[in-house]
Amino acid sequence: MECRKEENREFCNCTYESCSRKGLCCECIRYHVKARQLPACVFPPEVEATYDRSFERFARLVGEDRI
Repeated sequence: MECRKEENREFCNCTYESCSRKGLCCECIRYHVKARQLPACVFPPEVEATYDRSFERFARLVGEDRI
């Protein structure tokens, strides 16, 4: 399977500009799940900017019907 890095970058809302995984979704997911987090793309922009990408934060947002 060919990576669509440039195409993926168009939709990546990660605000951490020096991230080496931008556009490499499989690497991004692997990195964040290992840290008990989810990638930026599953969070609303105002939450993503806080860098709290924890499972717990995601669950709270779901409970609040924000996701």
